[in-house]
Amino acid sequence: MKTSTFFAGLAVGSVAAAVTVLYSTPQSGSEMRSSVATASADMMAKLKDVKGRVNELKDSVSDFASENVQPAIEGVKDSVGGWRTADPGSRNRLESEIHEIQSAIEELERSVAAQQNN
Repeated sequence: MKTSTFFAGLAVGSVAAAVTVLYSTPQSGSEMRSSVATASADMMAKLKDVKGRVNELKDSVSDFASENVQPAIEGVKDSVGGWRTADPGSRNRLESEIHEIQSAIEELERSVAAQQNN
């Protein structure tokens, strides 16, 4: 194949492709640039809106935490402090009941293990 024939075919193919693209494009260049600019402006507005909503959410969470979480923490601290200062009889009784519960759980675990071995 001659080089001139190859380049002639390449030129004809390129021209055919360019004509096909020009006639199949739904918008002209200026219309396309205009629609891209409009879409870009819309995306920037939406991004700004999302950023504002994220800041509102952050402020809302911060307000919720300061209004609700801190009082709950203080309440738990007060309860634990009250339990520590409870009269020794109540405290000893609670510790005894906890020990009995732990013993019952250990006995139950041994019983289940023995049944599984059989």
